Amino acid sequence: MTLRFASLAAAAVLMAAGPAMADLVVPHLSYRTGPYAPNGTQYADGFNDYFTLLNERDGGIGGQKILTPECETAYNTEKGVECYEATKGDAALIYNPMSTGITYQLIPKAGADQKVLYTPGYGRTSAKNGKVFEWVFNAPANYWDGASVAVKHMLEQEGGDVNGKKIALVYHNSAYGKEPIRTLQELGEKHGFELMEVPVDPPGQEQKSQWLQIRREKPDYVILYGWGVMNQAAIQEAANIRFPMDHMIGIWWSGSEVDVQPAGAGADGYKSLTFNGVGTDYPFYDDLKTHVIDAGKASQGGQYVGSAVYSRGVYAALIIGEAIRTAQELAGSPEIDAAQLRDGFEALNITEERMAELGLPDFGQPIQLSCENHGGAGMARLQQWDADEQKWSLITDFMEPDAEVLAPLIEEDSAAYAQEAGITPRCG
Repeated sequence: MTLRFASLAAAAVLMAAGPAMADLVVPHLSYRTGPYAPNGTQYADGFNDYFTLLNERDGGIGGQKILTPECETAYNTEKGVECYEATKGDAALIYNPMSTGITYQLIPKAGADQKVLYTPGYGRTSAKNGKVFEWVFNAPANYWDGASVAVKHMLEQEGGDVNGKKIALVYHNSAYGKEPIRTLQELGEKHGFELMEVPVDPPGQEQKSQWLQIRREKPDYVILYGWGVMNQAAIQEAANIRFPMDHMIGIWWSGSEVDVQPAGAGADGYKSLTFNGVGTDYPFYDDLKTHVIDAGKASQGGQYVGSAVYSRGVYAALIIGEAIRTAQELAGSPEIDAAQLRDGFEALNITEERMAELGLPDFGQPIQLSCENHGGAGMARLQQWDADEQKWSLITDFMEPDAEVLAPLIEEDSAAYAQEAGITPRCG
C-alpha cells in the first residue's frame, strides 16, 4: 500500500471509529513527503506537539482529549481533497489544510459540509470577510497584509518615500504566489513604485534565468513569496549575484532556518515577515519539555522544537485550541460540534494577558474576531537572519497593514465570490 493511500485508510479508520477514540477531532492535512517536506514536517510537528501538551498536562480542553489524525497530502491539491473527503465524518471539527491550492478547493466543500477551515497566513485572502465566508478563518494575518507590511517596512527604510523605486516580486507560480500581485499593484500606484513580477514554476529548484533578469534590471528591493526548495534556491541565487540581503524580504513562508542555512554566510541579513515569535525563550517550552519532550511523546522526537515553522504550527494549534475553549464556554458544554466551533472563532478574543497565561508572552498579536471579521488585525513584524549566530532576531514591532488599500480589495473580491457562489452576505 502506498503512503498516500495508507494515510487515507488510517485516517478513514480513525474517523469511522468516531469520537469515542478522542473527544475532539482535528484532522491534520500534513505533508512530510515531496519537495515541501522540510517545511511541512516542521509545521506538523509543532501543531501536534501543542495538542499533545494539552492532553498530557491538562487532560485536553475542558476535559476533552484532542486527536489530530494525519493524512499525507504531499502539498498536492488532489490528494488534499481526498484526505478531506476521507476524514470529514461527524466527529471532524476543523481543517488546517496548509496549502492555498487545497484551501481554494475546500472552501465550497467545507461550506456545504459545515466544517470550519482555519488558514492562518495562507489561503484565500478575502476569506477575512466573514459576511461571505461563514466557515473560513484566516487570522492573525493574510497574504495581502504581508505585502502591505513589507512595503511599509521599505517606506521606513527609505525615509517614507519609495517613489520611483523598483520592487521585484519573485513568486511561486501558483495560487499562493499570485495572491499578493493585485495588492502590490495598488500599493505601487499609491506610493509610486514600479512592480516587477518574476514567476518561478514550482517546485522552483532552477531560477538562474529569473536572477539574471534581476541582476540586469536592478530592482531596489525583492519580495519573495516562495515555499520549500524554491526559497533555498532564491536565497542562494540572490547571494550569487550579490543582491543586498537586507533589501530582500520574504513572506512568512519564506523565513525558516532551512531556507537560509544552505546559503551559509551569503544569507546573512536576509529578512522575512513573521506573525509569531521564534526560539524557545518562552515559559511554554518548559512545560513542553516536561510533559512532551522528556516523556518521549514529541512528534519525531522533537528535533525541530523552536524553529520558525515549528513555532508557526504551535501558534496555529494554540488559536484552534482557544477557539475550542471559547466554543465550549458559549455552549455550556465541553462537547461541541463544528457549528459551535465556528461560533467560538467568531467570539475569539486572545489578549496579551491570555498569551502570557499560555506561556507565550509577546509571541503573537492580540486576536479579536467577529461575524464580520474572520482575519483579525493583520499585523506582522520583521525578523532578520544572523548567519554567524544561526538564528532569527525580531527587528521590528508589530506593524499594521494599509487598510485604506486592503479593505476595498477584500470587499471587491469577496463580493465577486458571493455573486458567483450564490451567497447572501450575513451578519445583519
